[in-house]
Amino acid sequence: MTELDYSKLGLKVGLEIHQQLNTSHKLFCNCPTTLSEDFHTQLERYLRPSFSELGEVDIAALFEWQKGKKYIYRVPPSSCLVECDEEPPHIIDDEALGIAVAVSLALHSTLVDEVYVMRKIVIDGSNTSGFQRTAIISLGGYIEVDNQKIGIQTLALEEDASRKISDTGTEVIYNLDRLGIPLIEISTAPDIRTPEQAERVAFKIGQLLRLTGKVKRGIGTIRQDLNVSIEGGVKTEIKGVQMLELIPEIIKNEAKRQYELLRIKEELKKRNLTKDNIRNSFKVEDLTEELKDSNSKIIKKEVEKGGRIYGLKVVGFKGIFGWQLMPNRRFGTEVADYVRSLAGLGGLFHSDELPNYGITKEEVEKVKKILEIKENDAFVLIVGPKEKLDIAQNTILDRVLQAFDGVPKETRAALDDGTTKFMRPQPGSARMYPETDIPPRRIDERILQLAKQFMPEQPEVKLKKLIELGLSKDLANTILNSIRLDLFDELVKKYSPKVPPTFIASTLEVTLKYVKSKGGDISVISDDVIEELIKYVYEDKITKDAVQEILLELATSKRPLGDIIKNYIPLSDSEIEKIVIQTIEENKKEIEARRDKAFNIVMSKVMSKVRGRADSRKVIEIIKEHLG
Repeated sequence: MTELDYSKLGLKVGLEIHQQLNTSHKLFCNCPTTLSEDFHTQLERYLRPSFSELGEVDIAALFEWQKGKKYIYRVPPSSCLVECDEEPPHIIDDEALGIAVAVSLALHSTLVDEVYVMRKIVIDGSNTSGFQRTAIISLGGYIEVDNQKIGIQTLALEEDASRKISDTGTEVIYNLDRLGIPLIEISTAPDIRTPEQAERVAFKIGQLLRLTGKVKRGIGTIRQDLNVSIEGGVKTEIKGVQMLELIPEIIKNEAKRQYELLRIKEELKKRNLTKDNIRNSFKVEDLTEELKDSNSKIIKKEVEKGGRIYGLKVVGFKGIFGWQLMPNRRFGTEVADYVRSLAGLGGLFHSDELPNYGITKEEVEKVKKILEIKENDAFVLIVGPKEKLDIAQNTILDRVLQAFDGVPKETRAALDDGTTKFMRPQPGSARMYPETDIPPRRIDERILQLAKQFMPEQPEVKLKKLIELGLSKDLANTILNSIRLDLFDELVKKYSPKVPPTFIASTLEVTLKYVKSKGGDISVISDDVIEELIKYVYEDKITKDAVQEILLELATSKRPLGDIIKNYIPLSDSEIEKIVIQTIEENKKEIEARRDKAFNIVMSKVMSKVRGRADSRKVIEIIKEHLG
């Protein structure tokens, strides 16, 4: 993809950083903030939108309600009636409030006098109540990145959503273990001007949060949402970016998408097309009889289930459906996303990609004749149950008409390849209304004193402390900038000095990079796995040298950790000595012939036999003793 000039495009980016807090209790009850796969009962719910104070229904809530899904909630033993929406929420948790105040002060934000909880309508099933509770803690402020002050608009404290287990399209299963875990949301101003700067700002905010020592780690505990726009486009929300390194790619692709959608808008003007042209000539025909014998697998599958095949004429749109917006995603893909989300329909083809997918040239010509397709026209084929096709045809017409406006206002979901897809319309002001079950909280002197315990250290102060622990300047800088900084602090607190801080830091950064370079899947190496191995070293159950070997084997074989550790039980001094004596005897001639290399010869051969099961310093000591 050709790099765009973002300054000429007028690129603007704002971030919303959502970080789970590692508190003892959830935000509005006394339940623990730990996850659990166990559950003792299930709830079933259907959710519907409600009117706001202004008598309006939020468009995003209406969109979710129209899907008609049933929601099933698994209730773990640790959950209470608050999560089940069977008991009013308790007052806001002191510890969570104290952490939020500390972060606000570190961001130079202005604290509110009183904290008022609001309800944010969310009926995708992620909350049993149909809304998420959120509260503004502070306004304004900034964070310095690249010698530039990036503005902070708001800092909010809110409850996390339930954890999705599965989604069949008609039924969604959630686990209530995550619902209610305190979450800090930091929203920046749209001051970011390049994709790379966005990554640096997200990292800097994440580092500040980690320096409190009170945030959770691991997949899903921190999420970045992006607000992206270019001149002539609109602010588009991109939800659920979990990997920092994906941020620049996603922004580049969104800027490219908006740029291309604006080009399509201009192209439609050049073709003298209008919305009325499209509406008045929009033609829908049932083509089931004509295409039922097609070799297309999708068509065959749907027709066998009793589905129908509709053909839709779109005048003057030749080449538009195939117009690439970002890598592997075209305008036709955007239309298909809308159809999938709004009509629950997956089978869609358009004329810019046909003949293909088992649909022959002869079948394409047949469709063109029936729909009276002229040279510059396009058509769309949709396949599925009649009731879904009726919704889909209106959805396609609506999305085609939106092309005349350029960039639609929507919320999109981040994908693993750095692209995005349509998720839902953007919510409006009707989404929020006051929470009547929770009294306001003043940020009094007691909360301010509590916040002092969680104030994040300045990076330069933290760096000095890391060096004082014995880390080299390079390793200290690496840990300071690591997402595992708080894990390092936790492990040092528990297991040093017996397990040196330098070894812990090297394991977290150097060893994991080594394992990845050897083709290991480090996603299987959780924080719990690392702590378990450090604890084993602390208890003399494995040697420090074994940690790298165990992690490499775990990441490449994916065998259970317990099975791997069995092969790395440390050898006794007498067992090492026996191996050393045997090795010297086996290589006596070579040792006598190369006396100056004797130690290296024996050391290399012994270590190949005892790797991971003996401390190298102990091996050196015994070899020197027996070589004289």
